Order: sequence, then C-alpha cells, then structure tokens
Amino acid sequence: MQHLSSSETRTRFLNFFREHGHTVVPSASLVPENDPTVLFTTAGMQPLVPYLMGEPHPLGRRIASAQKCVRTGDIEEVGDNRHLTFFEMLGNWSLGDYFKNQSIRWSFEFLTNKDHGLGLDPERLYITVFAGDANAPKDEESIGIWKEEFAGVGIDVQVDRPLAEGGRIFCLPAESNWWGPAGQSGPCGPDTEIFYDRGEGHGAQTLSDGFPDFDSGRLVEIWNNVFMMFNKTEDGSFIPLEHNNVDTGMGFERILCVLQDVATPFETDAFLPLIEVLRTFVPEAVQQDTLSMNIIADHLRAAVMLGVDGVRPSNKDRGYVHRRLIRRAVLKMQVESTDWIHPAVEAVAGIYAEQYPEVGAVVAEISQSIEEEVRKFQKTLGRGKQEIAKRGHLTGKDAFDLYQSYGFPLELTREYAASQGVTIDEQEFEAEFRKHQDLSRTASAGQFSSGLADHSEQTVKYHTATHLLHQALRDVLGHTVQQRGSNITPERLRFDFSYPEKMTPEQIQQVESIVNEKIKADLPVGTTEMSPDEAHTLGFLGFFGHKYGDIVSTYDIGGYSREICTGPHVEHTGVMGEFKIQKEEAVSAGVRRIKAVLS
Repeated sequence: MQHLSSSETRTRFLNFFREHGHTVVPSASLVPENDPTVLFTTAGMQPLVPYLMGEPHPLGRRIASAQKCVRTGDIEEVGDNRHLTFFEMLGNWSLGDYFKNQSIRWSFEFLTNKDHGLGLDPERLYITVFAGDANAPKDEESIGIWKEEFAGVGIDVQVDRPLAEGGRIFCLPAESNWWGPAGQSGPCGPDTEIFYDRGEGHGAQTLSDGFPDFDSGRLVEIWNNVFMMFNKTEDGSFIPLEHNNVDTGMGFERILCVLQDVATPFETDAFLPLIEVLRTFVPEAVQQDTLSMNIIADHLRAAVMLGVDGVRPSNKDRGYVHRRLIRRAVLKMQVESTDWIHPAVEAVAGIYAEQYPEVGAVVAEISQSIEEEVRKFQKTLGRGKQEIAKRGHLTGKDAFDLYQSYGFPLELTREYAASQGVTIDEQEFEAEFRKHQDLSRTASAGQFSSGLADHSEQTVKYHTATHLLHQALRDVLGHTVQQRGSNITPERLRFDFSYPEKMTPEQIQQVESIVNEKIKADLPVGTTEMSPDEAHTLGFLGFFGHKYGDIVSTYDIGGYSREICTGPHVEHTGVMGEFKIQKEEAVSAGVRRIKAVLS
C-alpha cells in the first residue's frame, strides 16, 4: 500500500475518472440551492439530484467530483474514528450511460492499481451486495463481476461462505445494501459496498474463520456503488427506470486513514496542520485530552468552511449551527484570548490551498467573523458558568433561561453542567430540549432523501418565482443585491439576499407588484447551455462562480430575469398565480430573508 497525501489522493481519484471519460465538476457550495430538505449539502450526489432524476446535465453523462459536505446530526459523536462535521466525498456518476459492469471494474482498478490508483492489497478487500427481497432479486450480476475481478488477481472468491472457506462476498438485506427514499417515492436501487481490512489492532475480529463483522472496526467501508434501477411509486411498488444510473461515494477522510495508516482522521494531513497550531494556544490539560482536541479541530474546520460559503453566526437555521460549532469549540479550548483565530483559519486555508483556493482569499474576513462571535460568547460565558455553578441543580426551564439570557445552547449547558457535577432534571430537560432542539438535528439529520423536495407543479412555480423576485429586488433596492440562498417547498418559497437594512413597506409592495406584473405578462421561459464566461458576458446572473463547470444551463424569463441555474422551471409565467410576500426579516448581518406564497 502506498502512503499518499490528501492532495495526491484527491488528484488521483479525479484524474482516474477524467481519463475514463468523466467531466470533473467543481464542488457545489455547502449551502444548497433550492433544496428544502437540508440546511447543508450533506452528500456528494445531492447537487446532482436533478440530473439523476432525468434532467440532462450540460457537461454530459459521466461526472466525477470531490464534494464538500456538512452533517451535524451526530455532533455528539464527533471526535471518534469516523464522525466528522465537515468532510469531503469523492464520487463518480453515470447518468444513463455505463452501469454495474464498468462501475465495479473501475472501482476495483482504482483501489488496487499502484500506478494510477491507490495500490491497496486486493487480499484485504471484502464486498457486500444486495441479497434480494420481494421488491427486487438478488444482485447476481454484481456478484459475477466481483468474482471475475478477484479471479484476475488470483483470488478465488466464495459467496456467503465462512472466511476460512474463502468467503469474500456477502449478501445482505435491504437495510444494508439498498439505497432509496425509505417511505417515500423516488429513484432507488441496490448497492454494493467495499470494505478494507485494516488488520490486527483495529478491532477484535481475527478474520480467520466464521463470518465477518462489518461493524467490528477492523473492516471499514471505503466505497459504496449505488445502482439506481427502480422508481419507487407512492403506492410502494418498484417500477424499472427507463435509464439506469450509477451513484458512487467514497469518504475522503476515511480512505486517508487507510492510506496514511492511522486510526482516526485527526491523525491525517487533513487535520494535523490545524491541530499543531491549536496546540500552541490551548492549556496543557487540553492538549493531553485527545477527544477535546479532536472536537475543537473538527468544529473550527467546519466553521471556516461554512464561512467561506457565506454562513455567518446567528440564532436561526444555518447561522445557529455555525454559532454552536464556534461556541462549543471555544468552551472546550479554555482560552480567553483570541490570538489563535487567525492562525487557525490560515491553517485550514493551507490544508485546502490546492483544491479550494477560495478559502485563502477570505482568511481575513472569516477570521474577523469568528472573532466577533468568540468575543460575544466570552462576554456571557463567565456569567453563564457562574449561574450554572450557583444553582447546583438545573430544571429544563433553567436550562432554557440560560440559553435565552447567556447564549448557552441547551446541549452546551448539559455538557458544562456534567463537567462541574451540577445535576439536571433530565425528564424536564429532555422535554424542553425537544421543544427547542438544535436545528442541526431537526433540519439536517437524516432528512435528505432525494435533494429537491419534489418536481411537483407547485414547486416548479415557486422555483421560477425566486428568479422574478431576485430581479425585482435588484430593481428596487439596487444591483448590490445578490442571492444568498433559497428554500422551496410546495407550500412557499424562502429567499435570502444581501442587503444591509430592513426593507420599508413601500419597497416590499413595489417588489411584490413587479413580480405580479411579470407573471400577468405571461413571459416565456427559455433555456440555453453555454460557458460561464459567455453567460456573464450576456448578462446572466450567477453568484456561485467557483462551483460552475465548463458548461452551464441558463434561464431567460422574457428578457427580464436572466440567471445561471439548474431546472426545473415553468414554460411561461402566466401559470404561476398571484405572488404575495408574507414576511421580510433579518437572517444575519447584511443578509435579509423574504417568505412568499403563490395563490
């Protein structure tokens, strides 16, 4: 096995699939566009969902990427050997092009080839496939392809046999080897997962006899190939898709642990430069607390990367998660100064200098934003700690009062109280916690199923309405207005935009009137594909430049609104109905939000 750096690993992956006819697309923003199911981009395939659902991709039918992701549902588990807040996902996709045969063969080649792959020992690879059930048959095709690949390197493979008898491919039920929108409708299908044996010392299993324990810690899942073959209908039946798709995902930090032969991601070069900087600022006791150091590094890395994509600390939505990450890190650092902030942000920028150079361009801005949040927290931190210590016992109401008065998120109150031996009325606390639970769990954990909520007629209308709203805001408030995010459901739209002050009632009415005027004009909606440079030259708006590929889709609404965007949109505006702004409010410093409906 080769020892590869994070940069080398990422480059080898993207180059491998580029050489096999894939277009490498830049990472999408951590703030998803037009996706109401999550606060953040949570998976590599998420930005590609419209294309997996049938919309033609402007760059072709073979796509590969290294995608930035954030998941916060398991934040209490961060710091162990596999849970991270920010991470990267390497993936390759076939949009109705190749299927199981090429997907599996390329996976095996990339993992085992020493010259242009990772050079892993094939003897240490183990495979799971779908066992079959009433909805779909056993995946015999994948089994056959895997057996051929192993035979090509002299390994005789047995299926569902004990390890001592050559067992290497194991058939598991749908809960393990089926990807799909559980309980919902949408594309789905069986998957095959690739595990790597990390060897003695990485779990109790010996792998000498019996059947493998895929949760033992010794066998780590390094790649998952999903074969989207069916559409699950609302009545629960499975209909074969007209075009089969492939969706793969390889956890970047996880494969780095294998390649750099370390136990956790925090020992890889994706973290070490940051941890080394932090060690120079935190007390000796914190330096010796490996779990705390891991949590601090994880949270700060995530906070920086969220900041790069425009997230700022606040009391709502993404901003609340951002604030919580920063404050939890500060609480564990036990440092009163802010001297560590700029060096820490610079360390993160250095780690990603090659893949995400935009981080380096905003080091000063992100450092300032984090410092402002840290200073706010430090002003109330001492008083909050005193209140917890003074009370000796906390009720659920006490905990929520601490949040309102001192900025202590409920989960931080629990953490700090436990560290100080302060008891908590758990039943009442849990009730209060459920009422005011962190948005990172309610809006981010486990809710992503198929990207866009749906492609229903009403959702498409709202999507088109955001374009008219965006241009109307620029007409009324000035061309400094830029989209900062949107959230669309079949019931309403939510649109975030840059503007430094509250809109007046007159401005709100003016914007609303312009949008309704354009709807009544029944403007045609046209789409064209072109290069980003050409699109900007022709006046198409687009404020997510670093994530565009060589070719983009543009939408022109009757010459009034012209933007770079993926679909879907209505064909003409007259079908949209009446537009009504329900609310205009602040999201964070310099960012406003409009909530509106169509009737």
